Amino acid sequence: MKYYSYEEFARDTNKLIQKVKDFQPDAIIGIARGGLTLSHAVAEGLNIREVQTIRTELYDEATKRSCITIHNTVTLSEIKKVLVLDDIADSGDTLKAVMDSLVCGNLEVEFKSATLFYKHSSIFEPDIWINEATDWIDFFWERQFKPL
Repeated sequence: MKYYSYEEFARDTNKLIQKVKDFQPDAIIGIARGGLTLSHAVAEGLNIREVQTIRTELYDEATKRSCITIHNTVTLSEIKKVLVLDDIADSGDTLKAVMDSLVCGNLEVEFKSATLFYKHSSIFEPDIWINEATDWIDFFWERQFKPL
């Protein structure tokens, strides 16, 4: 297990902001929960106020469920470019399901996906990723804010 600190997050998020800047997204969609901290930081870095979320469930703690559930939809009227953010493309199931759902429902919108981590065994490779994951990532927000 690799601990991923706030300092690493800040450094990598700034790298991600530089990589997505030329795309000039009109909106950000964060995949809850893992993509929410990243979505907020990237929205600040790109000065984007249109931030929406999609909630999915695929994991219970570290145990993967047999199928993914997508709980809500987003509204993309008058939006042309969307950046979809998650913390990691581990199995890729979540990101693939979300991207497929978004693209099918919004054919006139251009989507790009981005993550902090990507495992090469993932079934879905994000358009942009910063680090290769070779182990389970213990994100600072998962460790620092656990109930006592």
